[in-house]
Amino acid sequence: MEEQTKRLLKECNRGCKMAIDSMDQISAYVEDETLGRVIDNYKTEHEKIEGESAKLLGQYGEQEQEPGAMASTFAWATTEIKMLVKDDNNQIAKIMMNGCNMGIQSISEAMTQNKEASEDSQMVAKNLVRMEEDFMGELKAFL
Repeated sequence: MEEQTKRLLKECNRGCKMAIDSMDQISAYVEDETLGRVIDNYKTEHEKIEGESAKLLGQYGEQEQEPGAMASTFAWATTEIKMLVKDDNNQIAKIMMNGCNMGIQSISEAMTQNKEASEDSQMVAKNLVRMEEDFMGELKAFL
């Protein structure tokens, strides 16, 4: 149970860090105040879940894990290229929605693979998935 808990929490923590990095990167392109507020609000929510997962990891004697360098570099480069081609609200919303979708998939997969994880870690993961779904819902208005 403890190993599954650690794996699930690490995936949540890593996913939040990637999302926060993406939101920081995309913020340079956001000109619409409403879209900017939506992104800022969800960045704050990701930071809360990141902190919660880090705290729980600490209780298990584990450190936070940074996203893999390759994944981070690829995500950064992909975003930059997409924004060079088209830098409007529609493109920003699509990029953010793609990130939400990847997050939902990776956290859902981690939940399935770590069914014996602690109740606290499962709740963190469920809250993260729910938040990503809500974020996608709000982003639809900018398509």
